[in-house]
Order: sequence, then structure tokens, then C-alpha cells
Amino acid sequence: MSSRETFDKAVEVVLAHEGGFVDHPADGGSATNYGISSTYNPGVDVAALTRAEAIEIYFEKYWSGNGYELLPERLAMKVFDLAVNMGRNAGVTCLQRALRAAGTIVAIDGVLGPETAGAASLLCELVIVAALRSEAAGEYRVKLVRNPTQAPFAAGWIARAYA
Repeated sequence: MSSRETFDKAVEVVLAHEGGFVDHPADGGSATNYGISSTYNPGVDVAALTRAEAIEIYFEKYWSGNGYELLPERLAMKVFDLAVNMGRNAGVTCLQRALRAAGTIVAIDGVLGPETAGAASLLCELVIVAALRSEAAGEYRVKLVRNPTQAPFAAGWIARAYA
């Protein structure tokens, strides 16, 4: 399967979690639409953003060049979804911790390179996804402890982790 085909599946997962236009006062990303935030995409009028435009931003800015296509498809989709929400390094770090939890030692450096991708391709995908869900939930819980103002997002984050 091509990188774009995997992306097309992954972005549907992201969009199912992100929804439409929101401008929540506690959201550090400020106004967002389809998960595209005005803070991290200052040249984008997020209020007027279409779904098709959001998908292209995700492909060009968030997918391309980040190595997700090196992972087995289900993992690529999950790690991409987490990276969109918690940041690329945090999403990849959760994967690396999940690989360790599944018994494979990899560097925990937030880099999705040959070592991490190779380890992910050698293990049972269902085991890694289960471990990844747990690691993501833990990451979100730590984020909430560090910044209690994010409590309005807790239920959504935990649901996303286990999706």
C-alpha cells in the first residue's frame, strides 16, 4: 500500500476525533477546525477551512517526511492520530515505550526511524497497538497532572488513546 493510501485511511481516523470549528478558551492551539489549529498554522484561516483543505494540510505538513509509512498500517494510523493531537515526538515516544512494553528494546528518542520501524514490523501488531493505547493514556494523564487547565479535554483524550 502506498504512503498516500495509508494516509487517506489515517486522516479519516484523525478527522473522526477532531470534528469541526472550535475555539475553546483552554485550548493552547486557539481556534481549530478539523484539528488544524490557528496557533500552529498561522497562515491558515481556520474558521473558513474546508475538510479537503484540512486533509491536504495534514498530508503536507503532518504526514509527509515523518516516516509513518515505514510502520505497519494499523500502527501508522494510530501513531499519526496521536502525533496530531499530542505532538509528533510524544506520539512516537509512546510507540517506543509500547515497543519496550512488548519486549523489544529501542531508543526512546521520539524519532521514527529505521530502528523503531523495524522493531514495530517484527512484533505482533495487535500487541503493540494494545501497549500503545496504554502508553498514550498514560501520556495524557501526565499532561493533565502537569497542566490541570486541560481537564475539559480529559475524557476526549482518554477515549482517543483507547480508540
